Amino acid sequence: ELIASLRSKLQTLGEERELVLSEAKECAKKGEELQAIVHDVCKPNEFERYMMFIGDLEKVVSLLLCLSSRLERVQNAMRRIDGNTDAEEKQSLNERHKLLSRQREDAKDLKENLDRRERVVSGILAKYLTEQQLQDYRHFVQAKTSLLIEQKDLEEQIKFFEEQLEILEQSIP
Repeated sequence: ELIASLRSKLQTLGEERELVLSEAKECAKKGEELQAIVHDVCKPNEFERYMMFIGDLEKVVSLLLCLSSRLERVQNAMRRIDGNTDAEEKQSLNERHKLLSRQREDAKDLKENLDRRERVVSGILAKYLTEQQLQDYRHFVQAKTSLLIEQKDLEEQIKFFEEQLEILEQSIP
């Protein structure tokens, strides 16, 4: 029953992932349309600034999500430490935790910098775009970020359930 339940959950998550991927493709299409508009109305250096911001948005959000996920896994491993855990493994986990914590703080700084750049880009676009186009831009940035987070969350859940299923299948003779 448990195996069937896990397989069912994996199938549901897989369907959700397909839906999110479809939404991401739709968002990318809207992004391309917006990019064409921005290219047509902005000066070359302003367009370059826009393109750098959009490219960095995905990189920084993905970096933050990845580091947070890794840090969570290390913290989970640290919670499982007991009297049988050797000192070398404890030290390794502590070092990884410190490193990942520093890297996540650096990534948060990058995100704050990115947020400042977004305000600059919004200011630039406000000079050229209609109110509706500006709303479309803001919606695109929000949707892109949300979809990245949702994709990463689904991937993590799928990975977790696949691992659980594998462990369960191996434990049954």
